[in-house]
Amino acid sequence: MPIYAYRCETCGFTKDVLQKISDAPLTDCPSCAKSTFKKQLTAAGFQLKGTGWYVTDFRNGSGGTSAPATGSAPDKTAASSDSGGTSCASCPAASAS
Repeated sequence: MPIYAYRCETCGFTKDVLQKISDAPLTDCPSCAKSTFKKQLTAAGFQLKGTGWYVTDFRNGSGGTSAPATGSAPDKTAASSDSGGTSCASCPAASAS
């Protein structure tokens, strides 16, 4: 379950609340009891790690000298030259011609 940050626009009271995504947002401030308790926009609480992400590949300013991301990249030589300019071998338009 995500943690949401709330702030009262009237009294400035702040609180982090553990809620389900499907729960309705809170509106009543627990401090002043007014209905100006609003959900704040906060940064995401996770980080993408490993090769293939900007933060890991270009952190040192090396300009792309890191190891390539693992996984199967499409082979550029597999696309035929008479496919009408389409270089995607798995696209429906390329396989229909």
